[in-house]
Amino acid sequence: MTTSAVIPIKQLQNAKQRLAAVLNAEQRNTLFQMMVEDVLTAVEACVLVDEIFIVTDDPTVSRLGLGYGAQIRREPQDPGLIAAVTQTATYLAGEGVEVMLFLPGDVPLVSPDELEIVLDGFGKQGKKELLIVPANDLGGSNCIACAPPDCMEFAFGEDSFRRHLAIARRLAIEPTVAKLPGIGLDVDTPDDLHNLAATLVESGLDSNTYRYLKNSGILDKMSEGLLRIG
Repeated sequence: MTTSAVIPIKQLQNAKQRLAAVLNAEQRNTLFQMMVEDVLTAVEACVLVDEIFIVTDDPTVSRLGLGYGAQIRREPQDPGLIAAVTQTATYLAGEGVEVMLFLPGDVPLVSPDELEIVLDGFGKQGKKELLIVPANDLGGSNCIACAPPDCMEFAFGEDSFRRHLAIARRLAIEPTVAKLPGIGLDVDTPDDLHNLAATLVESGLDSNTYRYLKNSGILDKMSEGLLRIG
């Protein structure tokens, strides 16, 4: 059985605009790159993932992905996350891949252990399967596993978790939900950044994201109340 991880990353430049109130453009770009590296590190280390695909037109992202053994796919003509994942799912199904694992690039607390929870035994029931890891606020879909890769219609965006559940049932697929705190924390807003920093400090996790926040002084400013959050 082949399991392919798919990570769409549009670009590093001008990333995470919703953090502009607390981080400048350079800080946002670097933070996002460090988060992407943490995601790639976890996926590369997961023994249940056979190959990694990054969907991007950004040459910097492509070089970064190649360093982790990822294959690069160009973005489709139709812009957006839905088109990127849908087109890749169709391609993987055509290549005989049994399982597709979608992950975004902004879940830096993801771990190989959480990915193994998602993938252990998945895709072996001889029928269409879907597993979703929702965002911690139950709004977004922070990880989706599909077997086969093209069994699902995607509806990323606001309230996508509930919409994906509804779509799956309409397609006669009974979805599984796994609430996992690492994958569940995606970083889009200042509040998310605060939660990430607090979790990193409490856990002692030595990650690319943690080292950047620490070495840049952002973490100290947050702890001292010098960086206004919210």
